[in-house]
Amino acid sequence: MTTTQARTEPEQAPGAEPHGEHAAPQKTPDAHTAHGPHGYSGQKDAHLKRLRRIEGQIRGLQRMVDEDVYCIDVLTQVSASTKALQSFALSLLEEHLRHCVAAAAEEGGTELDAKVAEATAAIGRLLRS
Repeated sequence: MTTTQARTEPEQAPGAEPHGEHAAPQKTPDAHTAHGPHGYSGQKDAHLKRLRRIEGQIRGLQRMVDEDVYCIDVLTQVSASTKALQSFALSLLEEHLRHCVAAAAEEGGTELDAKVAEATAAIGRLLRS
């Protein structure tokens, strides 16, 4: 995702449907295609599997609430789901640093500054969540 996209597009939960009923996935061109256009592309299948597992945890939460499960038990599951998402986010961040920021470091100049600022902002959002 480019810096401009990060500012202009609303944030969307991983795995959520794109805006609009028939919206096509947006692809941004990137000169670094050794593992695909993004750092996570090489691990895409593993990431999708992990997100599906987290999705299952969230469905489990819905079921727990529907079945009037004890509050503390629901909160325990919320904590586990939150930790799973945080772990996924850290993995994605690491791949971004290794791929996108490292490639920008090779190019140098303003591209590096932009990628570092972008990563810093992402870290800030993770810390606030």
